[in-house]
Amino acid sequence: MIFHEPVLLKQSVDGLSVKSHGTYVDVTYGGGNHSREILKKLSSKGRLIAFDQDDDTKSNNIYSSNFLFISSNFKYLKKFLKLNEIYKVDGILADFGVSSHQINSRKRGFSTRFDGPLDMRMDQKKEFSAKNVINEYPVDDLIKLFKNYGELKNAKQLASIIGVQRSISPITTTSDLKSIFLEFIPKKYINKTLAKIFQGIRIEVNKELDAIKIFLKQASEVLIPGGKLVCISYHSLEDRLVKRFIRDGTFDGNIDSDIYGNKNVPFKQIGKVLTPDSDEIFKNNRSRSAKLRIAEKL
Repeated sequence: MIFHEPVLLKQSVDGLSVKSHGTYVDVTYGGGNHSREILKKLSSKGRLIAFDQDDDTKSNNIYSSNFLFISSNFKYLKKFLKLNEIYKVDGILADFGVSSHQINSRKRGFSTRFDGPLDMRMDQKKEFSAKNVINEYPVDDLIKLFKNYGELKNAKQLASIIGVQRSISPITTTSDLKSIFLEFIPKKYINKTLAKIFQGIRIEVNKELDAIKIFLKQASEVLIPGGKLVCISYHSLEDRLVKRFIRDGTFDGNIDSDIYGNKNVPFKQIGKVLTPDSDEIFKNNRSRSAKLRIAEKL
């Protein structure tokens, strides 16, 4: 099962500065590509813990004595590390975004290319789905969602269209959702607009930005001084959170300082932001928007 074509694979694993006897966490396991590369650098004394909330990832399991898979969202990082008597780690890698498997699976409803149920759940054990968002959210909440998570300037118009359509009949499939916009959005903008609509809904269904905030705070607490945090982001909303937390230790751009004016920041950035080269983008078009940030725990 192909879950995710690894993006910036070598750069991200190199960014961890893996010590053979260290303890590392891959919080977005997917197809296990990053985990396998990390394991190659570990001795029998090293340890790798991987997280993923999507049950489909279990089909890609690694069988190794120093590997532990945890079927959970990465926002529960500290909880499950503690349950396994792990209190500090040497490095953490996060590859945010949707996997190729999730996008290419019709039944998951992530893609604008296929007809499927309005689902978009990364954790299929959850009951709340895109169908609930589209059919139950007040129009005002849809406006905020499309504006804040889809970064759409015509959020009010789009939400109003949904409000009218669902009063006639429920919107239950991706095709239902796409079809209601066709007569209102110019053809040359339709694909980009639909992609942003789907992005906004997906972020809301999975509470993705909240999970990233919780994860980053916990990562700063479990990493040892000198430990590395490696994050790959795919859109500005994700990257902005990572950038601000590394720089300021907060998410609102305000730097926390003590009474003497000393900055309370948990990380320092290592190197410049890395992006895929033209060869990688040619091989994997989904990598074109990726940004890799590496930070060191202070």
